[in-house]
Amino acid sequence: MTDADYHDEGYDDWLDAVEDGDGFYLECENGHGSLPPRRVCPDCGATDLAEAPLPDAGEVATFTEIAVAPPSFEDETPYVTAVVDFGPVRLTGQVRDADGAELVGDDVAVGMTVAPAVGETQTTGERVLVFEPR
Repeated sequence: MTDADYHDEGYDDWLDAVEDGDGFYLECENGHGSLPPRRVCPDCGATDLAEAPLPDAGEVATFTEIAVAPPSFEDETPYVTAVVDFGPVRLTGQVRDADGAELVGDDVAVGMTVAPAVGETQTTGERVLVFEPR
């Protein structure tokens, strides 16, 4: 079995939902957000978690331009990885334009509004979370 044949039920199903426009996060009764798969809230230990819709857009909290990448992303460089605040949750992914082209550091700014999407790595063809400027 190759990496491309492997299905991570939690992550791949979550990426499917994002790709279909039905992205979600898990929320406990105390309002803490986390990403699947989870059975317990990492903030308070609550076990009653429900799916809540992921906002359509978030704000770049921080980012970095990657010039030397790990082998699974070596054909992507340079690229920008950002942490994006979606309210109850923060997500990490690559920043790309709507056509899938990698953006570089000068194209990204803290506070920039982006939308979650799903792309593929050029190196391995695996699906990854990406953020597209709005």
